[in-house]
Amino acid sequence: MGYETVAAVDLGSNSFRLQIGRLVGDQVYPLDSLKEPVRLAAGLTAGKLLDGASQLRALETLRRFGERLRGLDSGAVRAVATNTLRVARNAPDFLLEAQAALGFPVEVIAGREEARLIYVGVAHTLPDPSRRQLVVDIGGGSTEVIVGRDFEPLALESLYMGCVRYSLEYFPKGRLDKRGFREAELAARRELE
Repeated sequence: MGYETVAAVDLGSNSFRLQIGRLVGDQVYPLDSLKEPVRLAAGLTAGKLLDGASQLRALETLRRFGERLRGLDSGAVRAVATNTLRVARNAPDFLLEAQAALGFPVEVIAGREEARLIYVGVAHTLPDPSRRQLVVDIGGGSTEVIVGRDFEPLALESLYMGCVRYSLEYFPKGRLDKRGFREAELAARRELE
């Protein structure tokens, strides 16, 4: 079934995003866009559980997004969750609440699917997507690295290294020091090997 209005919801580890657009032929024209700095990854405990405060921030944001999506058919909306909800042990319980707040199903996607979606989105903004491109997306919980041409990724990877995760682990309480930088660099090198 074709839809005139479509929407995408990204439950990222740092920010949640909502994009609503109108389909005309093969073009999508933006109608509405929201971005909220939920910092879900900051609420991930050492035991890989989402704390109550981060869940509350996320659910409040999803309720606001749901208000904007009211009236759209479920087939016209794709909501995806990324790294933090891939690793959180209590993600299944949280996702039930998240879906109720949003009013639409939420799919936890694999890192490689996240990388593919990032590349396709970026490729549609490039003046000449026929050239080979390198796309790097540093998220809150993971970093995606993609090489592609046209609208097809040729090689892609999702790495467990994101800005929120690294800031909490190597720079606690915002403290910047040589030791933290050294440890963060070593961790990044290990992840890239």
